[in-house]
Amino acid sequence: MIKFHQLMNPLIKALINLGGSGNIDEIYEEIITLEKFDEETLEAMHNPEKSNQTEIGYRLAWARTYLKKAGYLENSSRGIWALTDKARQVSEIDGREIANHVRSLDKKDSTTNGSPSDPESDDSPEEASTWRENLHQILTEKIGPEAFERLTQRMLRELGFIQVEVTGRTGDGGIDGKGIARISGLISFHIVFQCKRYKGSVGVPEIRDFRGASVGRADRGMFITTGSFTKAAIEEAKRDGATPIELIDGEELADKLKELSLGIKTESVEKVTVEPEWFLNL
Repeated sequence: MIKFHQLMNPLIKALINLGGSGNIDEIYEEIITLEKFDEETLEAMHNPEKSNQTEIGYRLAWARTYLKKAGYLENSSRGIWALTDKARQVSEIDGREIANHVRSLDKKDSTTNGSPSDPESDDSPEEASTWRENLHQILTEKIGPEAFERLTQRMLRELGFIQVEVTGRTGDGGIDGKGIARISGLISFHIVFQCKRYKGSVGVPEIRDFRGASVGRADRGMFITTGSFTKAAIEEAKRDGATPIELIDGEELADKLKELSLGIKTESVEKVTVEPEWFLNL
């Protein structure tokens, strides 16, 4: 398996190709294109009992964490990662050297209690906070499928969908619910959704089965899972000429629940400062 420090240069190149900034999904897709990983590599899960991350996703998370600590990346509260001026001034970096440098900084930092974060220790990277692991465990092990359907219903309502109904218990051909999305109060389209608690990856067969069940019932489908989607499943969901299917994986689900404060409480003290250097380095 590729080491996290080997992904640092591809990560920076991906951000350059994206114009200097991008969200995690955009960066991930760009790196897949650049590195041409095979399906087996892309589908390998890191630790399905604790999270929905693939091994590549896990290593990329560590690469982002180390590059941020080394001053090459910054990220916003909205999940956007961007190159710093330091990153723009180099054509290539030594990933192994950066990894060693950050580890030495961690060892000196008393806040780490002498125990630096390390991908090889199977700890979670900075961005993959413990709350995500706790949420994943609750959703996959501690609540039942009916509760997960109700959670999905509540989330869609909070996102502005109307007439959201759960139909999964009626044996509706793999469809768990339906609703109507409205855009600016003028345009609306009908959706059907499927919400599944997976610990692994959702593949092409599940997407095709769901699409088959939704044909003629809605304008588009939505597949929500606590797991992840294979690259082939993502391609199948947006295949030309077929009913489009929106995909929400475990990471995006966690972000939405946090954003909507559904079972997740965020406590912070706001301090607002303007950083002139940031604007001057654009």
